[in-house]
Order: sequence, then C-alpha cells, then structure tokens
Amino acid sequence: MKHLTMLFTTSFAFCLFILAPPVTAGEKVTVLLDWFINPDHAPLFVALERGYFQNAGLEVEFIAPSNPNDPPKFVAAGKADIAVSYQHSHYLQVAQGLPLVRIATLVATPLNSLVVLRDGDIKSIADLKGKTVGYSVGGFETVLLKVMLEKQGLHLSDVKLVNVNFSLSPSLFAGKTDAVIGAFRNFELNQMEIEKRPGRAFFVEEYGVPAYDELILVAHRDTIAQEKILKFVDALTLGVQYLVNHPDESWQLFIRGRKELDDELNRRAWADTLTRFALRPGALDRRRYDRFARFMKDQGMLKTIPPLETVAVELR
Repeated sequence: MKHLTMLFTTSFAFCLFILAPPVTAGEKVTVLLDWFINPDHAPLFVALERGYFQNAGLEVEFIAPSNPNDPPKFVAAGKADIAVSYQHSHYLQVAQGLPLVRIATLVATPLNSLVVLRDGDIKSIADLKGKTVGYSVGGFETVLLKVMLEKQGLHLSDVKLVNVNFSLSPSLFAGKTDAVIGAFRNFELNQMEIEKRPGRAFFVEEYGVPAYDELILVAHRDTIAQEKILKFVDALTLGVQYLVNHPDESWQLFIRGRKELDDELNRRAWADTLTRFALRPGALDRRRYDRFARFMKDQGMLKTIPPLETVAVELR
C-alpha cells in the first residue's frame, strides 16, 4: 500500500512471491501488486494457497514493485498480465491514453480517510479552520479534503497544506500537522493504536465523496477476452468465498511462508479489512462507476467522462 513506506522496507527492486510450482505447469499469469504484500491483497493469496489458480490451469506469480506507480504502466506496455490499481488512478490513466480496463475489484469500499489525534482539539472537520493538514500525494487527496471541508462550510484556503511524504501518522505524533488526509483507515488507525497515540477518522464517503472501489485489478484492453484472464477472476472469486467463510484459516494461509507478515499491525488490519472485500470481484456496478466519474469531472480531475466500457468491464 502506498501509505506503508514507514512500516515496511525492501532490499530488492522486485520481490517475487510464488507458490511451489505445480507438477504440470499451467498457463503463466503475472500479477503486479500495488505495494508490499499486506492484508488488502488477502483474496489473491488465499486463492493462491488454496490452489484455485492451479486448479484452473494457471501458474500465477505475484510481484511487489519498488515503485507503486509502475504496475499499470507495465501492464499497458504488455510486460505483465494484471496489475493492482486504484479506481481514481485508473480513470486518470485511461484519460492519459493507457489501454487499461478494470476486470475485478479487491477492496470495494474507500479506505481513504481524514485522521486526527483522538485526544487533540479537532473534534469535527469544522475545527480544522486555520490548522495544518498533511498529505502524501496531491491531486486526489487534495480533492477529497476540499470536498470534506466544503461539506462543513470551509475551503482549502482555510487550512495550511503540507506534503509530509507518506509520513502521515508520524507528522501527527510530532505535532507538525493537526490532521492528515489519505490515511488508510485499516492501517494508520491501527498503527496509531499500537503506538498508543489513537486517532479519530473522518470517513470520506460520509462527507460528500461518492463511494468508490479502493483497490481494483486492471488488464490490457486487448487481453480481456483471453481465457486465462477469465479463469483468473473465477479463481479469485473462490478465494474470496473461502476467505469470508474461513477467516482464521485464511489468515494462516496468508502468512504461510511469509512469517514477516505475522505481526500485530497486519493482524489488526486483517480483521478490519475482511468486511471490505468485494464478494463478487468480477461484478461491475455501472451506476456507481458512472457516479464516481461524474464526481471526478465535477472536481476538475477529468475533462470528459469516458465511455464506461473503455474503463471497466464485467467479464462474465
């Protein structure tokens, strides 16, 4: 995840996580993650460990990138089959001309939130007037903040914006910011609890931002009719079903061979993310996507609203 820079490090440009190869090699599918392996990716790894991909005749490998901006670009260039992305980023990339299409959803609710210290003097968004708000990535996060402030009669000019370079909760702890936008509620809030500096979250979808998919899977437009892409989504669906029915067993599958993930933060994040996974990953809510596209256009992020079929599809 893009907000876990302070929590994870890597010494490799790409870290490869592969289940032991099947006796009979299947059709290769390369999936680029958006960041280091974390509970947001649980359905993918449950499907892997349960053998659902292998049973579908697929040999799937997951690659964690050194730069989270790269995966969709690599898929667009034909260097990988599937990438984990974000709905808002996907719209922007399609508008830039990348031949990418959303084929499935991992996390079906927003994770973004505005976070303050629970014991601080910010009790409502209205209390942010004259305060300092930190962010990691401009653009979408700034739009979220703008809309949330306007819901309370404030404007961006009423706060001081500071780029904290992904150090969201540390900037709150150090008193450099009074609030941060872009904090993922299933991680930052848990990290703050662990550090004994609990936070209070204001959820974007409760302050004027239409609900959207946080994490999605995208593929090249020319490949979405390939049988291996269809099989991948079907196997992922089985993974989600098992995960929802057997969360404890799924946790053990998730950390199997990845003991570095077995810590308090990931255990807490796992519990908080379970209810947010798309139960039907391949299903597409067309009205929801259209509504979010109109929101992005109204906020000046899109010049025009692209035809939905150029952005997202339901394969079956």
